[in-house]
Amino acid sequence: MLDISLVVFAYLIGSVSAAIITCKLMGLPDPRSEGSRNPGATNVLRYGGKKAAAITLFGDMLKGLLPVLIARFAGAEESVLAATAMAAFLGHLYPIFFGFHGGKGVATAFGVLLGISWPVAVALALTWLLMAKVFKISSLSALIAAVLAPFYTWVFAPSNIYISLSIAISILLLWRHRSNFQRLLAGSEEKINT
Repeated sequence: MLDISLVVFAYLIGSVSAAIITCKLMGLPDPRSEGSRNPGATNVLRYGGKKAAAITLFGDMLKGLLPVLIARFAGAEESVLAATAMAAFLGHLYPIFFGFHGGKGVATAFGVLLGISWPVAVALALTWLLMAKVFKISSLSALIAAVLAPFYTWVFAPSNIYISLSIAISILLLWRHRSNFQRLLAGSEEKINT
């Protein structure tokens, strides 16, 4: 019963949109109606500024991290930790509170993987930062990090369950960024505002 409760809690926490709440509290337009219309930190950055984007990023990361830490504190085994992590991630992608239309999941994926293995998360963060510095494109940086996530998991958290989790998250991240792929190929993807 505890295992099911952890997974359900993770999905519900994941369903809370940091972008929508932050924009509402800061008097900004709904991110689903501005810019790329994606309720995520990158879109909020484009029209709401760095402060709103930072709060959104932290909120999305925290809602991925917190359920995994709670499950770990409760003594959950690897399979339950992985299920909890995936539930939080899916909550962000398909939130029950917002008609199952959520963000693309980069920050929440980082949060859940931070809860699973901090070295994996550090490797992903460094990859994103390096790629963002080189290419100045958030989505490309995220896609490269997503492709490398299973490798980093294999190196730093060599568990079949965690590697499978990482592969599943990476596939979903790539799927959610399919429109970005098209813009990248067309050379029309927006660059990061600095």
